[in-house]
Amino acid sequence: MNNNKYFPTTEAIDRAATVLSEILEPTPFMKNNNLSDIFDAEVYLKREDLQIVRSYKIRGAYNMIRSLSPESLENGIVCASAGNHAQGVAFSCSKLKIMGSIFMPVTTPKQKIEQVRMFGKEFIEIVLTGDTFDAANSAAISYAQANGKTFIPPFDDPKVMEGQGTIGKEILSQSQDKLDYIFVPIGGGGLASGLGSYIKAMSPETKIIGVEPAGAPCMKTAIDNGSPLELDEIDKFVDGAAVKKAGSLTYEVCKEVLDDIVIVPEGAVCTMIIQMYNKSAIVVEPAGALSTAALRFYADKIKGKKVACIVSGSNNDITRMEEIREKSLLYEGLKHYFIVEFPQKSGAIVSFINNVIGPSDDLVYIQYIKKTNKNFGPALIGIELASKDDFEPLIQRMNALGIKYEYINENNQLFEILI
Repeated sequence: MNNNKYFPTTEAIDRAATVLSEILEPTPFMKNNNLSDIFDAEVYLKREDLQIVRSYKIRGAYNMIRSLSPESLENGIVCASAGNHAQGVAFSCSKLKIMGSIFMPVTTPKQKIEQVRMFGKEFIEIVLTGDTFDAANSAAISYAQANGKTFIPPFDDPKVMEGQGTIGKEILSQSQDKLDYIFVPIGGGGLASGLGSYIKAMSPETKIIGVEPAGAPCMKTAIDNGSPLELDEIDKFVDGAAVKKAGSLTYEVCKEVLDDIVIVPEGAVCTMIIQMYNKSAIVVEPAGALSTAALRFYADKIKGKKVACIVSGSNNDITRMEEIREKSLLYEGLKHYFIVEFPQKSGAIVSFINNVIGPSDDLVYIQYIKKTNKNFGPALIGIELASKDDFEPLIQRMNALGIKYEYINENNQLFEILI
């Protein structure tokens, strides 16, 4: 990996746009009325979720692969990814009719493996190795070096950054008026550095706000530290942006072009996924909701402004929706779990429901096993509220009745075990 500083130029991004025109049409740049009304701003979405592989990653992958010599292409390429980068590389291999080896962790969901196979057809081999992305990535790099193949990194490469930067070029051509803010998700920084370079060169007054998940703030950590620093551990829920260490090239660019970085809790991301589906019929993956989820943390600043959000991808597994809903309810203060000590007598639980559960509350979970030879038995109770303001009255009713309970939402260790 090249450790020298590199800033993508507008000329290089223009050339990347010409290369990408071989396979891609510009994605839509659409005003979202729901978000505009909520934040009293003009909110536009750059719909990379409608890309041919349902994410922007195809831009950087194809641009880098097309820059390789005929000899390198004939030798074949290698990448490591459990998601969108793999699909971009796979599509590129099929389009250019070159062979690619795609390393994925053995823990990769079957749905993602099948997506990669669908895009790559007979031009790729999928190698499942290691339990984590880092293990698969190390194996891929070693394999490429040992076999004279070219490794295609997901973000920390000039051609990848230039390819992602074409999104910035498209936005400026599609926006009729100047933009006050652009919110861009950050994983390793390829998109933010490429787009940021183009926007700052062509529209320097536009503020570029990077957005990272709270469980993996690698770019914020790098900027605060003065250089990329590997995080000890990350939350992989926002998988498209769950990166342990920012790129060395992307860091140098991001620290210059980003006006701010917003850290967004995973629960807020989940709320936005649900909101975009229910209100706008837009299906996004967690990383694809980062930019719009950040708006609530910038509400005062964007009021009356023209704002663009990069919707980076829509490769979401429908089986995750129940987990997404749960995380949203917990974050918004609408779902609460308790361990309640019930007297072991007939009607105790019915009395709890009648006297504690409010008229707009919903008892959504109860696990209780009667204990022999004991006066009290614990039950795990889950209550969903209509409003977060109903929480204090709920607690007051339990206290007034002398009910013994433990609130476990804030007890991380106990919560993880029981829920």
